[in-house]
Amino acid sequence: MSLTVTESAKATRRDWIGLAVIALPCLFYSMDFTILHLAVPQIASALKPSSAELLWIVDIYGFMIAGALITMGTLGDRVGRRRLLMIGAAAFGVTSALAAFSPTSEVLIAARALQGLAAATLAPSTLSLIRNMFHDDHERAFAIGVWVAAFSVGAAIGPVVGGAILAHYWWGAAFLINVPTMLLLLVLGPRFLPEFRDENAGRIDLVSAAQSMAAVLAIIYGIKHAAEAGWTPLSLFAIGVGLLIGAYFFQRQASLADPLIDVGLFRVRGFSAALATNIVALFVIFGTFLFIAQYLQLVLGMGPFEAGLWTAPSGLIFALGSVAAPALVRRYPAHIVIAVGFLISAVGFAMLTVLSATDGPWLMFAGMMILCLGVAPCGAITTDLVMASAPPERAGAASGISETSFEFGGALGIAVLGSLVTAIYRSAMVGEALPGVPADAVMAAKDTLGGAVDIAKHLSAEAGANLLHASRAAFVHAFEVSSAVSAAGSVAAAAFAYMWLKSERRR
Repeated sequence: MSLTVTESAKATRRDWIGLAVIALPCLFYSMDFTILHLAVPQIASALKPSSAELLWIVDIYGFMIAGALITMGTLGDRVGRRRLLMIGAAAFGVTSALAAFSPTSEVLIAARALQGLAAATLAPSTLSLIRNMFHDDHERAFAIGVWVAAFSVGAAIGPVVGGAILAHYWWGAAFLINVPTMLLLLVLGPRFLPEFRDENAGRIDLVSAAQSMAAVLAIIYGIKHAAEAGWTPLSLFAIGVGLLIGAYFFQRQASLADPLIDVGLFRVRGFSAALATNIVALFVIFGTFLFIAQYLQLVLGMGPFEAGLWTAPSGLIFALGSVAAPALVRRYPAHIVIAVGFLISAVGFAMLTVLSATDGPWLMFAGMMILCLGVAPCGAITTDLVMASAPPERAGAASGISETSFEFGGALGIAVLGSLVTAIYRSAMVGEALPGVPADAVMAAKDTLGGAVDIAKHLSAEAGANLLHASRAAFVHAFEVSSAVSAAGSVAAAAFAYMWLKSERRR
């Protein structure tokens, strides 16, 4: 289908039904990130993976998604966005089944890698279809809000749904729930989703595709490794290699007649500023939610399912904020909405800086809800700005870049804030006397809160209680410091958004 529809055309009933169809893969795409974490203990018991293999089981899915997003987005522009979505849905269903019945950890790692490649087709295909289905500014903004909301709801209900499934079935059931949904998408997609592609697109440049994947994978790996092991030479080397390959990638794009991505998009002020805002928003949110999960389980002693129930309302706030975003930017300029949102989130982070003043979850819950309320509209608004800045025939590439910025922001937040929390925790624990703790266990207790909690279970009641008190106090202090950093980052982000998004018109 050629791209000749006028920008003012209103969406049809078929388009709105198509939006509901599009929301399906988005929901399960994000659920897959959160469900696996609950299944890790059962997987470890059943497949007996090594510690390194277990890390790859958890991480390889996100790595492959991050590395392939730009390529898959551009591929959709060339071969057809609906076609790529259908291929990706079929592959996601098959690889989910393969993961569910994996007999060894090696097979599961391979299945998760293939699942990540398949998942990388879903987000850019769905977002670029929205760009071409909804030509009216207001309708497109609302549709993107629904699209973002689907991801938020999936992330929120993932622990709840996963906890319920794993309470009654084996670990593979956490993957099998994807299969019927992908089958439904394969049935409904051709009926309600139109096909769009750039009729004038040339062949995809395989060298550029390899460069983009290598650059993103190297940088994401380096950042993730820094989150787990600190800023080691390997972390810095991987990031440096990724940046070097990325520089060559952009240099190559500028010289090609038909580039993988249009580097001219980055010279559009709204496009670049929106991407930067995405990165900052995900930076402060992802790291904080990692610490909230540890706080609920390791400090307050909740189980995974109970902790999931406490964090699930945040997904509802994100979903409502995403859907409300178009109405907000119709009434107020986008830069005002985003700047005020970041300031509201700073208040929520500030509340998390005094967690040591309470023993229950309610202060954490209130701070979490407020910071989510502030950031919630940001993703939908900035995504719409990115997509509106790109020509329709390049919507797939733009959506891939947008999604990659989210991946970078989340990974960077976990790495930087995670390193900060780890350093403060270890520093606080170094000065603690740990009577009754065997010498060979002292280092593990001072390394991570999880290690301290495990060790405490095998100590005498008094020694265990002392260790738990010291380690939990050290972690809460570290969490408070990271929350102060996030609050300051939110204020800085508010100033950035106010200045750099100021020229964007009200919708």
